[in-house]
Amino acid sequence: MFGPKSPEWFWRFRIQKARILVLKSSPKEALNLLEEEVPPAVASPELLVSKNIVEGMAYRASQDFDRSAAKYAIAENLASQSQMPMMCEVLNRRGSLKFDQKKYAEAEADFHHALDLSKQFNRRDQEASALASLARVATMRERYDEGIDRGQRALELSRSLGFRALAATVQGNLGWSYFQLGDFESARDEFKEAADTSQSLGLPGYGFYWQGSLAQSYQKLDDYGSAEALLKKTVEDAEKVDSTQTITENLNYLTRLYLRADQPEEAEKYNRKASEVEEGGADHFGVLETKFLAGRIAVLRHDFSLSDKLFRQVIQDQGSETFLKWEAEAGLAEMFEAEGQSKLAESEYREAIQEFEAKRSSIQRDELRLSFIARGLDSYDSYIEFLMRHGRRAEALRIAEQSRARTLEEGLKMNGKGTPRTRDEVPPQEIARNLEVTLMFYWIGARNSYLWLITPRKTDSFKLARGAQIAPLVKSYRQAVLSMHDAQDTGSAEGMKLFAMLVEPAKKLISKGSRVILLPAEGLYGLNFETLVVPDPQPHFWIEDVTLATGSSLTLLAAAEERSPTKQKSMLLVGDTVSPNADFPSLPQAGVEMQQVERYFAGSRREVLSGSEATPSAYLRSQPEQFAFLHFVTHGTASRVSPLESAVILSKEKGEGSYKLYARDIVNRHLSANLVTISACNGAGTRAFSGEGLVGLSWAFLRAGAHNVIGALWEVSDTSTPELMGKLYEGISRGQDPASALRAAKLSLLHSDSVFRKPYYWAPFQLYTGS
Repeated sequence: MFGPKSPEWFWRFRIQKARILVLKSSPKEALNLLEEEVPPAVASPELLVSKNIVEGMAYRASQDFDRSAAKYAIAENLASQSQMPMMCEVLNRRGSLKFDQKKYAEAEADFHHALDLSKQFNRRDQEASALASLARVATMRERYDEGIDRGQRALELSRSLGFRALAATVQGNLGWSYFQLGDFESARDEFKEAADTSQSLGLPGYGFYWQGSLAQSYQKLDDYGSAEALLKKTVEDAEKVDSTQTITENLNYLTRLYLRADQPEEAEKYNRKASEVEEGGADHFGVLETKFLAGRIAVLRHDFSLSDKLFRQVIQDQGSETFLKWEAEAGLAEMFEAEGQSKLAESEYREAIQEFEAKRSSIQRDELRLSFIARGLDSYDSYIEFLMRHGRRAEALRIAEQSRARTLEEGLKMNGKGTPRTRDEVPPQEIARNLEVTLMFYWIGARNSYLWLITPRKTDSFKLARGAQIAPLVKSYRQAVLSMHDAQDTGSAEGMKLFAMLVEPAKKLISKGSRVILLPAEGLYGLNFETLVVPDPQPHFWIEDVTLATGSSLTLLAAAEERSPTKQKSMLLVGDTVSPNADFPSLPQAGVEMQQVERYFAGSRREVLSGSEATPSAYLRSQPEQFAFLHFVTHGTASRVSPLESAVILSKEKGEGSYKLYARDIVNRHLSANLVTISACNGAGTRAFSGEGLVGLSWAFLRAGAHNVIGALWEVSDTSTPELMGKLYEGISRGQDPASALRAAKLSLLHSDSVFRKPYYWAPFQLYTGS
């Protein structure tokens, strides 16, 4: 239609078609379409700039970086003469090329220039693209806080402009930022939406790429079945569009999956396939990853000369990402150990952990630093395995402790309540002796898990099942316990299995009536050990035998033991609020619970904020640091996406819409309370972080300085809770410590003839101790 009549429009449409072909992962077809020169009669600077941009995109997609750079140079020269608004895209495209070449500083300069020009010429599309690219650069240069902030701004702008394709790419890149931070759940969600949106827009190459990243998130979340199926599908899909970068990345992901599953033959098969693609010159992006994985396979084959060569190539290459260098150092450690060179192995393990901790310290924001430990768990796990294999159980415990509650401890230091001794100076048996407890410290690992049982007299260790065997059982038992009637019900089978798996190995060393502080680990944070079923002499819940509390780390237990709580018996009671909206209706029994609690505190020693007076600002004005006890009777929310956005729901402020007391506000208000009780749903939080545990309201009050916090693991009952809380404070009024009083209150429900004997009613509340 436009050929003979309008050659200019013929070329405009041809260039646009070529652009679409590049976006649809068909760069060779795009280049064929643009092979002819634009006729001089219609060769305007605008057309020529567009043609060279698209050719540059096609060559970049084909990984022919030199030709891509040449085309962008021509486009830049033409645009600088008469088409300055088009320079925005030239700079964005050239910056992306430099990004692929790992010239991050040069790429960042181009993106900043593009951002400035896009604002000058009102090119909102290019502004969003520049912001998105700057986010990628920040992440790759390990400025994670900045990367997340820029990515979120780019996503908001893209969506406001209706650029769905760009928004999907931004989401995928945000997913990668979260992945690098160890926040695999957020990464999974972003990758899935990016993949689904890209597919719906007819951009299969992008969809397949994010699909593979989604599979890697599944693998990190121990969902190996989903990861394996999706990875194999993604390789098949990517082969259909000849997307070599996606092919090699997913072959490498499969190699990792099979190495973790102890299937070296399968791992080697996929590693070889990735090498063949790269050796043919079809992909340059995954070469270092492929080398590293080949090094790991060489260790398994005892080809130490090859593994040493490959690991050192990865470590010394300027283009290696920091995470890959850590892994290569851990690979060298495993190689040295396999060779019998234990001293060299240990040196490499320590180096990997030190580099990880240095990087972690550079992250400024709590909510980002919380998840980062997950990126270093493999290094910790490998070193702990090494130490345990060599019979160095105490040192292994010390390294496991080193990974615990880092963000919580740092927050306490910032609040002026720093721990008096370093981690290396904390003697576990002294802690057990001073607290008169037995400590059960868990490490859940990829190959083995461990339990250290610490009494005032000695420390024993026990090898347990690997994490992949424990996690599914915990998940299914959590569902079963919500409806279990008693220990004889069929639903108790999993409770018995978990007791046998997690407690039975050390049972003989835990006498009946013992006081136990659990220090759980990955996969165990949402499990209430009180509900585990002891099989003999007849099936019963473990709460019948011991008094349990949960700790975050040995270091914080030692610190709390040396720091005295507020001694006067005073109470700040907050609750029975005015419903702020339909999402948080009034709690019919809140007033009853308030009466149950306040009767144990003299009028001169209690302050009550109820009804319309129970607002966030009223709490902050009440000087909560002066009270020995704080008790909240209201709704609570737990944010999985941003746990510090978890909140206590209070009454609306007068003349304002605010009614939430956020966790991020709680952590900034110093406390010295002996006990904070959050009588609300999910007060413990729903999001677990490696080394930190469940992060939500309970974590926030501990970080603020409370010695003990009672929070709920799931939704609580408005009918049974007043009775339980009344029994709790009755015990405290008689001089019982919080753990003993809470246990007695729970047993009163368990031993009753009412429906409240079900674990659903008494088991959600858990005591967290040792801030």
